[in-house]
Amino acid sequence: MQPTADPKIADLPEGTDKIIEAPANTGSIAAEPLTSIDDDGGTLTIEGAGRGESLSTRLRSGREQLAGQAGDKARGLVTQGLERTSEALANVSKMVGDTADGIEERLGPEYGDYARRAAGAIENVANNIASKDPDELIEDTRNFVRNSPGIALAGAAVVGFVVARLVKIGLAKDEDDED
Repeated sequence: MQPTADPKIADLPEGTDKIIEAPANTGSIAAEPLTSIDDDGGTLTIEGAGRGESLSTRLRSGREQLAGQAGDKARGLVTQGLERTSEALANVSKMVGDTADGIEERLGPEYGDYARRAAGAIENVANNIASKDPDELIEDTRNFVRNSPGIALAGAAVVGFVVARLVKIGLAKDEDDED
């Protein structure tokens, strides 16, 4: 390497003794739209991340679009859960209603009436759930938690316990199947 008087070039390896000037700064970074892959393998694309926008504007726009897409996906999952829950409760209601006559024969008319009222109440809950939209359900849940935080916390603990037991039973069953 040849010694040069320019300190910028002095430490450059052989063959790289020229400095290439960068293009003039236009105040924006040109890039393709940002994309990410969701859990199902579908592509979530951030649109509007075109040329001429600042990086913070593009990031803000992308964040808002991803939040909107995530919200839409969550609403779809909640709607699907509501439909399944409603169907399951309707089936339980039908089963309780169908057994009411047998209960009445074995235990008496009071218990048969109690089973019919329980079946009607379960059916009303199923219809109420089926008629709710996800946003309305979320708002009802928020209001319930605000009004009764202790009950909500106790309910969350019970649900957590039940889920833990179900997972434990499922894992134990899987281990038994492997043996």
